[in-house]
Amino acid sequence: MHPDEYPVYEGNDLGLQFSEQGAVLKVWSPPAEFVKLRLYDTDDPEAAPFREMRMEKKSRGVHSVELTSEDFGSYYTLAAVIDGKERPEVPGPYAKAVGTNGLRGHIINPSEENPKGWEDDAPPPATAPADMVIYELHIRDFSIHPESGAEHKGKYLAFTESGTTGPHGISTCIDHIKSLGVTHVHLLPAFDFLSVDESDPETPQFNWGYDPQNYNVPEGSYATDPSDGAVRIREFKAMVKALHDAGLRVIMDVVYNHTGKVEGLSFDALVPGYYYRYREDGSLSNASGCGNETASERPMMRKFMIESLKYWTEEYHIDGFRFDLMAVHDIATMNAVDSALREIRPDIFLYGEGWTADESTLPESKRALKKYTYRMPGIAAFSDEIRDGLKGSWSRQDSRGFVGNVGLLRESVKFGTVGAVEHKGVDYDRVNNSHAPWASEPGQCIAYVSCHDNHTLFDKLSLAHPDAAPHRIRDMHILAHAAVLTSQGVPFIHAGAEFMRTKGGEENSYKSPDEVNRLDWVRCAEQAETVQVFRDLIALRKSLPELRLGAARDIRDRLEFLPSDTVVIAFTVRAKDPDGAPSVLIAFNGGHEDKTVDLSEGEWEILFSGSALAEKKQTVKGAVTVPEKGTLIARSAGR
Repeated sequence: MHPDEYPVYEGNDLGLQFSEQGAVLKVWSPPAEFVKLRLYDTDDPEAAPFREMRMEKKSRGVHSVELTSEDFGSYYTLAAVIDGKERPEVPGPYAKAVGTNGLRGHIINPSEENPKGWEDDAPPPATAPADMVIYELHIRDFSIHPESGAEHKGKYLAFTESGTTGPHGISTCIDHIKSLGVTHVHLLPAFDFLSVDESDPETPQFNWGYDPQNYNVPEGSYATDPSDGAVRIREFKAMVKALHDAGLRVIMDVVYNHTGKVEGLSFDALVPGYYYRYREDGSLSNASGCGNETASERPMMRKFMIESLKYWTEEYHIDGFRFDLMAVHDIATMNAVDSALREIRPDIFLYGEGWTADESTLPESKRALKKYTYRMPGIAAFSDEIRDGLKGSWSRQDSRGFVGNVGLLRESVKFGTVGAVEHKGVDYDRVNNSHAPWASEPGQCIAYVSCHDNHTLFDKLSLAHPDAAPHRIRDMHILAHAAVLTSQGVPFIHAGAEFMRTKGGEENSYKSPDEVNRLDWVRCAEQAETVQVFRDLIALRKSLPELRLGAARDIRDRLEFLPSDTVVIAFTVRAKDPDGAPSVLIAFNGGHEDKTVDLSEGEWEILFSGSALAEKKQTVKGAVTVPEKGTLIARSAGR
């Protein structure tokens, strides 16, 4: 039977389902003659099973077995026999607890493994997309630095430690993030991934985690005991609760577009040829650039994604998801994900990368590409237009952007300013990466200038401007983030950008050592003034509703770009009150000298000028000077 002809199982009980009497384990494997369940006393991969059972083959490709309460706490594997040959032992794709290195499932009930106070856990009040500020963070980076002040360095539990301090007494870890004023913490992949050997915790190991192994299980290297599935669960939940208690919502970076490998993992071991896309010659399609890509359009892969995401939402109280290489998935699946999750959490926030890393066998018209964002009304995409417009091309370290005096990229920055929606003030013929708006509403546009990928912004600017003085690099760095934080889209900040994070010029640090990747709390202390500027810009965004209009119609009606020099972007936003007078003025000067912007009638109070808050109250009318490499934020003096 061809994989496309396999029966679809409609039930929602795959994996382990618990009751007072015991548990039922179900697995979907239509091609298997039978599936063996092996039970173990330990997660030691060399240990022999104490019992082996043949699962009962049911209808629709499902195999089932009943377990008693005496089996609780044991470890298990599944081995499918297909065409007379036994496939590799795996925990199964629906495993929710595993032992060391994810090789064996762990028979425990996740809903019974909760930290203190979990029943009272709740996220902070919902915010509209325009009111969000996202902070992208790697769990190990967060606290592994020797001077982070955290006891549980590199672990989930570091997030539960308040009052941590670093050099010169600065607040670190969760207190630092809270002090910035961001609203959401985006965690890089935290499901169980392949690349870190959990059996050797004493040897420093690092990976971003974009190599999935067990999708429904917290990564073991961030837990204090990776051998015990219950510890992973409790400590991950404790992290989420600590972030919620700090007033921060939690976004999880998910990688359903590929697995860390194919052979030996649950998808291929149980249903070979089904969960992945293949070329006509039988080779694996590779739109992920990582050797394989999953087939989200197939019913059981789509079902798996939806049920996995629902599980993280319900069991772990996750508030949003970021989809790695989202365009590997099909549009229908992404809309189905959106619909299913909003039934649970109407305020959930979903976004992803609207591109692939390579060609896919999925037809282009079906891919969840950035240009089709308007066809996915509940999902946002990253704007590489404003990103590359501000700093220059990500792929060329010598490429300069608008902040580096490249006026030709002005329209690309303006594209992000209006949140990727249609606006008459943007010349789309001069926008990089896109030549038309792709967002229906600004909440579908993630405005950013850097993330974990590629150079940090500080490193990028330093490489592209090797002769620039340090204070000029700082000015450009702040200018780029001022543009992000005044965008009508959803601002997104790479962790450590507030202290001009550097990775020493390392462009792709996915497996580089801690010394490259960790948040450097010494540098944070040294750059205290820059950190404060970020706090101030975030606070200004929150205090000025004109920067958070939230609706495409209002952006078109109330935001107006002003005539300006080619290395200047200037715009006003009218107040909502009936007289419709401009009430906020924003201007960016990427040039090498001060520039003048002519103002409309009225008097303006300067709030932010250059690279800092205005030191004292100052008003202007008629015209205003925007400092070189600087930002100007002003409001109507009549407010």
